[in-house]
Amino acid sequence: MNAPYDGDRGQGADGAGSSGVPPMPPGPGQVPPTPDPYLQTAYDHDPYRSQDLSVQDPVTEALYDRSAHPPPPPGTYQQPQPLYQQPPAAQYAPDPRIWAQTPPPEPDGPSRYLPYGDDPVTTQFVGVDDLVSQASQDHEQPDAFAHLFRDQEGPAGSSPAPAEPEPAPAPAPPKSGGRASGLLKSSAVMAAGTLVSRLTGFVRSLVITAALGAALLGDSFTIAYTLPTMIYILTVGGGLNSVFVPQLVRSMKDDEDGGEAYANRLLTLVMVALGVIIALAVFAAPWLIHMMSPTIAGDTAANSVAVTFARYCLPTIFFMGVHVVMGQILNARGRFGAMMWTPVLNNIVMIFTFGMFIWVYGTSAESRMGVQTIPPEGVRLLGIGTLLGLVVQALAMVPYLREAGFRFRPRFDWKGHGLGKTVKLAKWTVLFVLANQAGVIVVTQLATSAGKLSGKDGTGFLAYSNAQLIWGMPQAIITVSVMAALLPRISRAAHDDDPGAVRDDISQGLRNSAVAIVPVAFMFLALGLPMCTLLYASAGTEAARSMGFILMAFGLGLIPYSVQYVVLRGFYAYEDTRTPFYNTVIVAAVNAAASALCYVILPAQWAVVGMAASYGLAYAVGVGIAWRRLRNRLGGDLDGAHVVRTYARLCLAAIPAAVLGGGVGFAVLLGLGEGAFGSLVALICGGAVLLGVFFVAAKRMRIEEINGMVGMVRGRLGR
Repeated sequence: MNAPYDGDRGQGADGAGSSGVPPMPPGPGQVPPTPDPYLQTAYDHDPYRSQDLSVQDPVTEALYDRSAHPPPPPGTYQQPQPLYQQPPAAQYAPDPRIWAQTPPPEPDGPSRYLPYGDDPVTTQFVGVDDLVSQASQDHEQPDAFAHLFRDQEGPAGSSPAPAEPEPAPAPAPPKSGGRASGLLKSSAVMAAGTLVSRLTGFVRSLVITAALGAALLGDSFTIAYTLPTMIYILTVGGGLNSVFVPQLVRSMKDDEDGGEAYANRLLTLVMVALGVIIALAVFAAPWLIHMMSPTIAGDTAANSVAVTFARYCLPTIFFMGVHVVMGQILNARGRFGAMMWTPVLNNIVMIFTFGMFIWVYGTSAESRMGVQTIPPEGVRLLGIGTLLGLVVQALAMVPYLREAGFRFRPRFDWKGHGLGKTVKLAKWTVLFVLANQAGVIVVTQLATSAGKLSGKDGTGFLAYSNAQLIWGMPQAIITVSVMAALLPRISRAAHDDDPGAVRDDISQGLRNSAVAIVPVAFMFLALGLPMCTLLYASAGTEAARSMGFILMAFGLGLIPYSVQYVVLRGFYAYEDTRTPFYNTVIVAAVNAAASALCYVILPAQWAVVGMAASYGLAYAVGVGIAWRRLRNRLGGDLDGAHVVRTYARLCLAAIPAAVLGGGVGFAVLLGLGEGAFGSLVALICGGAVLLGVFFVAAKRMRIEEINGMVGMVRGRLGR
């Protein structure tokens, strides 16, 4: 056997070998030799070397030729990088299809993937429990090959100086909570703003109904007030709400100026387009009123009042568009609150305006005012107040934009900067809202005709709109707020071609919103009557009861309506606006056909109730089609089993709760009457029973979303 090569093992700084003899002390005037750091560190005690038999190979060490591989000169040694570092945080949630796979079994016997595979000692499997239990057992074992390195040791009894302990790394700063907490915080801000906006919107609806009544005069104002919103959505609103958020996010990510120039061009283009649209709409106001409701257009007095109201309301289209563009710019910069809070100012201005009208002329029940008796001064007061509300709402966005660092500078260089692509994408969105609004126009015409034919208050379009306003409140507070915070994140995931992250975010949005959407939908079905008799008591008991039945018919349609909203966000994240258009054509066609059928076969008094039920039926059909298309788009997986199981279990918990809560509310109404006091008591008692039974049933069924919500609330309360 070859002897170990030790030609350079005993050399000091001057190159003289020691051959195992202790070095002589330096003479007078001589510089003591500098210890070689590489030789010193080469023989530090390694507690792991004795544990690993594969590194104790005397043959390799004996045949190693150090003269052919000299160490680097002093001062050039690079400090080794730490072997283990905290991995960077993943941008998206892990894909359970990857990390949840079953690992392959451990091989039996020697493995060819490990060194010295013929030695079973080196290939034995040590479990995590063994490693943890033996971590503190740091027993020192003798080195079987120490005699081979005696010629490299220093003086007898000497040992290398212990290495200087490295300073402990500074503790990492605590994280704020990651994606989930950021989403919850953004959603909470928007939900609070939307809640206040919807509550003030309720008050606005109550004041309008009290001032104008639920008959032909109220329908005339409602159509004129709805017309600007419809035109805005038909022209630019659909594209602004759905297409331009992903485009703004991409411009912020890709453009050197953070997307500011793109946002200025977009805002300028929208302002110019809306100005042209307003001029055309004001001129065509009589034709637009006739398109919305031939019944009102056929009545001379009602048509005159509606056209006058419309010409005051149509300029609000400009301020709607400006408000939405400013809000989307803020949303793309992660500021979600302003867009949800500023509509409160509009509601306050309108409440004050109609309050002044009531103070001057009295309520509709007192004055019995109609389309023939309303004075021109009253029409002018209501028209100016309605326009002023939207002006205040739009101007209130300016301070938020300045705080976010955005400065508006009109830019007319629209060509060659990506707006053409955006307009092309918005083309399908405009067709989408066109199909949707076509269904709305059909329902508007049928509802106003049914209300006039029935001859009873609360059976026309105003009653339909008021019930729909109550019904849409949970959607706007919960689902819209959650998805407004998720949409930029979904857009980034789609841009990065990460279908797993898109799927997880959509699933999260569906399940989180379902916790509140499902019980509220059953609450509308069970307690819609006392809700409306309480809120619209000023319009009269007959009108309030009719609105209550309409709200009950809307009830369960809230579930597919909310699901449809979330699913369509997935298509918009991929800049696919064609699929939502085709889906909405189907929904609008089903809604219009079912509403027309209800108008024909039902009595005029109940026709609008049937139209409300048709609305939910249409969205149930649309959800099935949209779900299948998005699932195919994401590779055949939309977490359907998890989502369907959550909705099914929530519905099973809500059914007995609705039966018991509705029974209690009905009994209270029979005992106390349908006045304001009886309706309030019925709503409180029935709602308490419904929510209590639902919560207990959901806890018994171990619905994880309920448990997560309860845990979050307890954590907020510090319990």
